[in-house]
Amino acid sequence: MKSKMFSVFPVLCLCVIGFVTPYTLAADQEEGVTDTQAQSREILMNMGKFLSQAQSFSVNILSGYDVVQESGQKIEFVDNRKVLVNRPDRLRIEVEKSDGTRNLAVFDGKNINISSTTQEGSVYAEAPSPGNLDAAVSYFRKDLHMRLPLALLLVSQLPTELDSRVEDIDYVEKTNIFKVPTHHLVGSTDTVDFQVWIKDGNQPLPLRIVLTYRNEEGQPQFRAQFSEWNLAPKIKDALFTFTPPDGAKKINFLARLNEMGIKGKAPATTAGEQP
Repeated sequence: MKSKMFSVFPVLCLCVIGFVTPYTLAADQEEGVTDTQAQSREILMNMGKFLSQAQSFSVNILSGYDVVQESGQKIEFVDNRKVLVNRPDRLRIEVEKSDGTRNLAVFDGKNINISSTTQEGSVYAEAPSPGNLDAAVSYFRKDLHMRLPLALLLVSQLPTELDSRVEDIDYVEKTNIFKVPTHHLVGSTDTVDFQVWIKDGNQPLPLRIVLTYRNEEGQPQFRAQFSEWNLAPKIKDALFTFTPPDGAKKINFLARLNEMGIKGKAPATTAGEQP
């Protein structure tokens, strides 16, 4: 089946989907910020502040993204990510894609290293990137032109980014669908609609995110389910020491990256991945 190769750059620019309910957004009622809208923004900002101030954390993310076919049909591709953050300058991301490809990204405060293993073999690349985690994330996306889903969740400037990007937000409901009390919010940026479910209480962690790229043909979506949050993971230096897979071939970041299955062209409008 021939497809239009759409590669999403999902990050926290957080969409209204699902079945019709009696719920009506306050924005449909009257102009101005309502109490529920103000409460919703506060919940979102508290999440941003909490994550940005976490010295370290680990989380598993089961994510899926749509690829729109020429017929208009959408096919979902799925991957599982294990993310480990240790501020100010350590990051490890392990990815298992639905086709069996395994990717690894490691930042050790000095270098960014990437490897990818498929049935055909393994390749890896490395690039110097001295500085903190925020600088490495920016360099990875802007200079190396690599995909980094949900990148904003990793940076210390998350509250500032959310405050400047989120234009509308409102409250849907409080739910226990994730076995804990959770706030369900809905909102939009200039190009992306979002839904986000945030755990209630003193650890306001995201539990699910749905993004809709409303300006893209077919309005493809990205979905992420978070599990096994750990705010005090056991950190071993060896986790941030990169060792290429046996027999892996070294390549340049800007050459043959499609072999790694982790480079993608951004859609025309992906607010979350804009500088």
